[in-house]
Amino acid sequence: MKRQFNIILALALIITSCVKEDYFGLSPYGNIKSFLVSNQAGNSTINNDSMTVVVEIPGGIDLSGITIQTIEVSSFASADKAVGDQLDLNDPATIVVTAEDGSAHVWTVKSFVASANPQLDNWQLDEWYQTASDYYEPGNSAESTIWGTGNPGTQILNKLATTPFDLGNSNKAAKMETLYNGLIPASLGMPISAGSLFTGFFNPDNLDPTDPQAAIEFGTPFTGRPDKIRFQYQYQAGEENKDREGNALNYSDMADIYAFLEIRFNGAVKRLATAWLRSSDGVGDMTSIEIPFTYGELDDTFPDYMKPEDNVYVSADSAAFALPTHITFVASSSFDGANFAGAVGSVLIVDDIEMVYEE
Repeated sequence: MKRQFNIILALALIITSCVKEDYFGLSPYGNIKSFLVSNQAGNSTINNDSMTVVVEIPGGIDLSGITIQTIEVSSFASADKAVGDQLDLNDPATIVVTAEDGSAHVWTVKSFVASANPQLDNWQLDEWYQTASDYYEPGNSAESTIWGTGNPGTQILNKLATTPFDLGNSNKAAKMETLYNGLIPASLGMPISAGSLFTGFFNPDNLDPTDPQAAIEFGTPFTGRPDKIRFQYQYQAGEENKDREGNALNYSDMADIYAFLEIRFNGAVKRLATAWLRSSDGVGDMTSIEIPFTYGELDDTFPDYMKPEDNVYVSADSAAFALPTHITFVASSSFDGANFAGAVGSVLIVDDIEMVYEE
């Protein structure tokens, strides 16, 4: 029965999470849907109407040899550039996308110099867009957002564990709540859905209903060296903290909020810096807190959960000066929600996720 339930979940998620480009006959669509180049400092801005892609590159980078790392085009379309090809972005470059019906769509790729002290796109969490399934996700649109939630995996159970929260005066935040999934999922070891917010995106091709993080590709391009991360938050742990089998745990549920600065190159990921808050303390009102980034390897004074699973860090010399290529930010209403452990009713609200730089 478990295998049958997993298959049903997988099929439902794949169907509901697809971006639709409806057509009859040969497809006329020639869009660029995702785009990433070497040394990129933030998410690409893709405009289908003007057929432009704008990328942010740190100052001092040679723009004549920028390498394409990711390019995704419309279904059944092809492009005259591929991963590994180089672009000269000293001037606008062009990419021709040919749709299934043979029509050519000429895209323009432009670059601009990144800020030395960048912030995350939509760091104030005021922008939320409505999905095709009629729930809301953080960002301006699915194509441009750097933010993801676990909602694509839980909405098929009619559960939305992460929602926009109105703080008044057009100020929105992200509300994450740990929800009970129901009797059938609980009997299969999936009793709860923990609310989550992260930089990255949900990839249905990697769906595994027994592993909530399998479909999440964490991280977004980022090239700053912040001293601290500052955010507003509010938290209340649920009354009964339980494991995935429904057994009571002898400790309280905890909120998890953390950020990693990483250097990603040729498929390898090395940790550059770490900032982490894990706490069961109740915070009744929205409260500002600053967590310092620790650059380099974490010593034995830090708990093991803060350390990379593969224990791979940048070298000590690089930690003193290197710029990251990516940042991974994660917040969750239940710290062990990925293992379906947590307290139903735990609520975490997060807002204004800001990087703090030394003056």
